[in-house]
Amino acid sequence: MTALTRTTQHEALAGPDAARLARALGESADATVFVNGTALRLPSAAAGAVLDLLGRLADGEAVVLSTAERWLNTSQAARLAGVSNTYMRNLTDAGTIPVEYRGSHRRIKPADITAWVASRRVEAPPADQGGGEAPE
Repeated sequence: MTALTRTTQHEALAGPDAARLARALGESADATVFVNGTALRLPSAAAGAVLDLLGRLADGEAVVLSTAERWLNTSQAARLAGVSNTYMRNLTDAGTIPVEYRGSHRRIKPADITAWVASRRVEAPPADQGGGEAPE
């Protein structure tokens, strides 16, 4: 079972590297990065996170990164899926919908619920297209 969050730890930069990074950050708040040789200007949310990280490294701090992923409890997941709490528990018990446990508490990713709901739409037979006689 995977953890609810993924965490990595990064050591502080050596003094000269931290100083060089601090100077660069002091000159500009531009958050353009190079990925596979291509310049990419980061969207504001990503730029803020990257600049915060770089600022901490420039201050000579070690940094721990952690994922903040949203998880639902069974009741929230059931409401999102439009099913009862009992049915949602049965789906997680059967492995139909992936679930993580914190102690005895189920935690479910919203993306897993929306994927399950979408798969149910695909599996549902199409509505009658009107080929037969309507009841009177």
